[in-house]
Amino acid sequence: MTGGEVAGILVAVFWAILVSFLAVVLVRLAQTLRATTRLMAEVTEQAVPLLADASATVRSAQTQLDRVEAIASDVQEVTSNASALSGTVASTFGGPLVKVAAFGYGVRRAMSRDGRDSRDGRDSRDRDGTPPAQVRRRIVVGRTVPAARRRKQKD
Repeated sequence: MTGGEVAGILVAVFWAILVSFLAVVLVRLAQTLRATTRLMAEVTEQAVPLLADASATVRSAQTQLDRVEAIASDVQEVTSNASALSGTVASTFGGPLVKVAAFGYGVRRAMSRDGRDSRDGRDSRDRDGTPPAQVRRRIVVGRTVPAARRRKQKD
């Protein structure tokens, strides 16, 4: 055997090994592609109903949002109408009612005997007989002291 023949045999052996290796790789690749195709088919079978359900849910949510928007606009209209009505009632009846209440208080105060207030029957004068305008009052900022406690503090 000459050197050229040995070289030819070596090239043929390497070529056979390379073809065998490529054949194994191609068989594995074919198996992987078949498995991927099966997986994609299963995913498609499961995803299509899920997408249909999601689409129906989104449509339902949109319908509900449209209803809520209509309700919110109606509530806003009712609120503005109630506010306008409240303002009208306050301006129509508020002033006269305050005047009537003040007049009633003045009449009650004028009709009371001996300077007694008709609400609680107490004497509106101090113990020494001075009228209420001349009574010296203790003022504490932020606190209101009831009349009974004020009298006790003076004693």
